[in-house]
Amino acid sequence: MSREDDVLIAVRRIVRAVDLHSKKLMKASGLTSSQRIVLQTLARNGPATPSVLAREVSLSQATVTVILDRLEQRALISRHRSQSDRRNVVVDINDAGRDCLAAAPPALQSGFVKAFGELPDWEQQMLIASLLRIAELMSAEDVDAAPILDVGDVGRTGEVNDDSDPPV
Repeated sequence: MSREDDVLIAVRRIVRAVDLHSKKLMKASGLTSSQRIVLQTLARNGPATPSVLAREVSLSQATVTVILDRLEQRALISRHRSQSDRRNVVVDINDAGRDCLAAAPPALQSGFVKAFGELPDWEQQMLIASLLRIAELMSAEDVDAAPILDVGDVGRTGEVNDDSDPPV
């Protein structure tokens, strides 16, 4: 097997692991990975405007708006006008959202974060550089992506034309 094949097989294994975990998350909690990260961010940081939330999760505001619409339909968040600036809408997680998060299986990346953190600094830097280079070689350096593991259309623009959540 060639080195190129080795790299592509490793990338495919990563994508497949993320896909399997995303399906497990959806089945167990009814949440997509992108919905989960938005709920986790609200639970951790408190109420926020959609634009602040989009920056926090490294997604476009259009993508976050669609995610928030879905979470609001499920009554997991609430939206209200800011008391200090009535032009702004503030989003907050509610008790149902916290309960849904608590019932969800652990994030796939939680094990990765622990193991990665135990690596020596030089190895962490080497892995980061290698993965950034792979993303560049795959013309994926500008793909909208949050620091969570999820699968989906890498060419998405934040616009959603169907009833599914935009993948992260």
